[in-house]
Amino acid sequence: MTTPTDELLTVPATSGGADLPTAATLPVLNPATGRPFALAPAVTPEQLSGVFETAQAAFEDWRKDDDRRRQVLRDLASALRENIDELAPILTAEQGHPLSDSVGELQASAMWFDYYADLELPKEIIRDDAEAYEEVVRRPMGVVSAITPWNFPIALAVWKIAPALRAGNTMVVKPSQYTPMATLALGRLARGIVPDGVLNVVSGGLGSAMVAHPIPRKVSFTGSTEVGKTVALNAAEDLKRVTLELGGNDPAIILPDVDVAEIAERLFWNGFNNNGQLCFAVKRVYAHRDIKDDLVEALAEIAKKVRVADGMSEGAQLGPINNSAQFDRVAELVDDAVRGGARVAAGGNRIGDEGYFYTPTILDNVDDGVRVVDEEQFGPVLPVVSFTDEADAVRRANASEFGLTASVWSGDPERAMALAPSIDAGQVAINRHGRGVRPHLPFGGHKWSGIGVENGPWGLYGFTEIQVLAGPSRQ
Repeated sequence: MTTPTDELLTVPATSGGADLPTAATLPVLNPATGRPFALAPAVTPEQLSGVFETAQAAFEDWRKDDDRRRQVLRDLASALRENIDELAPILTAEQGHPLSDSVGELQASAMWFDYYADLELPKEIIRDDAEAYEEVVRRPMGVVSAITPWNFPIALAVWKIAPALRAGNTMVVKPSQYTPMATLALGRLARGIVPDGVLNVVSGGLGSAMVAHPIPRKVSFTGSTEVGKTVALNAAEDLKRVTLELGGNDPAIILPDVDVAEIAERLFWNGFNNNGQLCFAVKRVYAHRDIKDDLVEALAEIAKKVRVADGMSEGAQLGPINNSAQFDRVAELVDDAVRGGARVAAGGNRIGDEGYFYTPTILDNVDDGVRVVDEEQFGPVLPVVSFTDEADAVRRANASEFGLTASVWSGDPERAMALAPSIDAGQVAINRHGRGVRPHLPFGGHKWSGIGVENGPWGLYGFTEIQVLAGPSRQ
């Protein structure tokens, strides 16, 4: 396997533990240049059908031995760690974030494999007495279809792969067309570790076919709410089970007793990590009127000092936005806010004329009803809205179709914790945003932010079906 150079990188799709040759390829752009750096295999729907059949054939043997599955996950974790130097540059070249962030993503992914390998699940014996025996058994579903996004290509794929394989399912994984290469490389790395046919990785324009095909019994999708609704509708035709991790417009409520100087750096990076291209990033700040101006100034000063550059550059803190469509959306939302009277405290413009670089942007003098506040930006833009009453701030935070994550910031953590349950979101953190994104905690959203959860034993349960075993006493 080659690494990104002047020669276009190619990595084959994986089916049944071998290359899946394709007649055509699709260019993959480096967002730092806007030019192709790789060619991804364009798997056809007809080929995909064969891949699903391969996964189906591998299922019966794979489901039988939990100890074997645990060891495979441990071996995947080790292989991932051993190949970080090869995979990280590919990940940065296609996604854009700094090389150090790519390394961190791969390390976290290895940790997820280890977590599920070590997860202990007690037997669920409901009754065991002189009269009867009753047990709840969790069975694998069969073949799982996984569709993954471009913002954290490997980590969010592993969020699906690790629990699905541990549960005894086989998989077909399709990464985003913007970022297929690192996931294809992961599929190739897994050969010889995962039994043939258990983990298959494809790429191409296969979104509808990944859902509509009759073989998979479960679809796990991470992406936009708009596409997630389509996935749900198509899956309903065959009553496929779904897990949908969708969009968010995540609020941070900043109470007046905070030390602005103490929280500003943490709040900034909770919004701008990965250029804000993070489902659980802070996307709108509700700051109490007494401290709002100081907070805007502090955030703006941080934004002005951030080094935005090619992710392979020394000292880059943020890279480019991942793709041209997302770049245009971010620019459009900022321009719309400015036309509506917003003040650009920092940023607000493109950097250079190559690639998709945009300055970290802090917007003041905005309010609910402005698109950049009401919609998910998924980019390096953070609007700061003023409030005077805590109950009103919560009401405004909840007045959204989304409910993924949120946070409350206060000099008194107990005060913040008392306010947190009133916020309608799948996770509410105190004095840090998204701090509950860990392998052992459930992650999922309310309302339009998704269906089901990932991570923890709950994420594993999502890849199983319940069966009740009931019989006479075994005593």
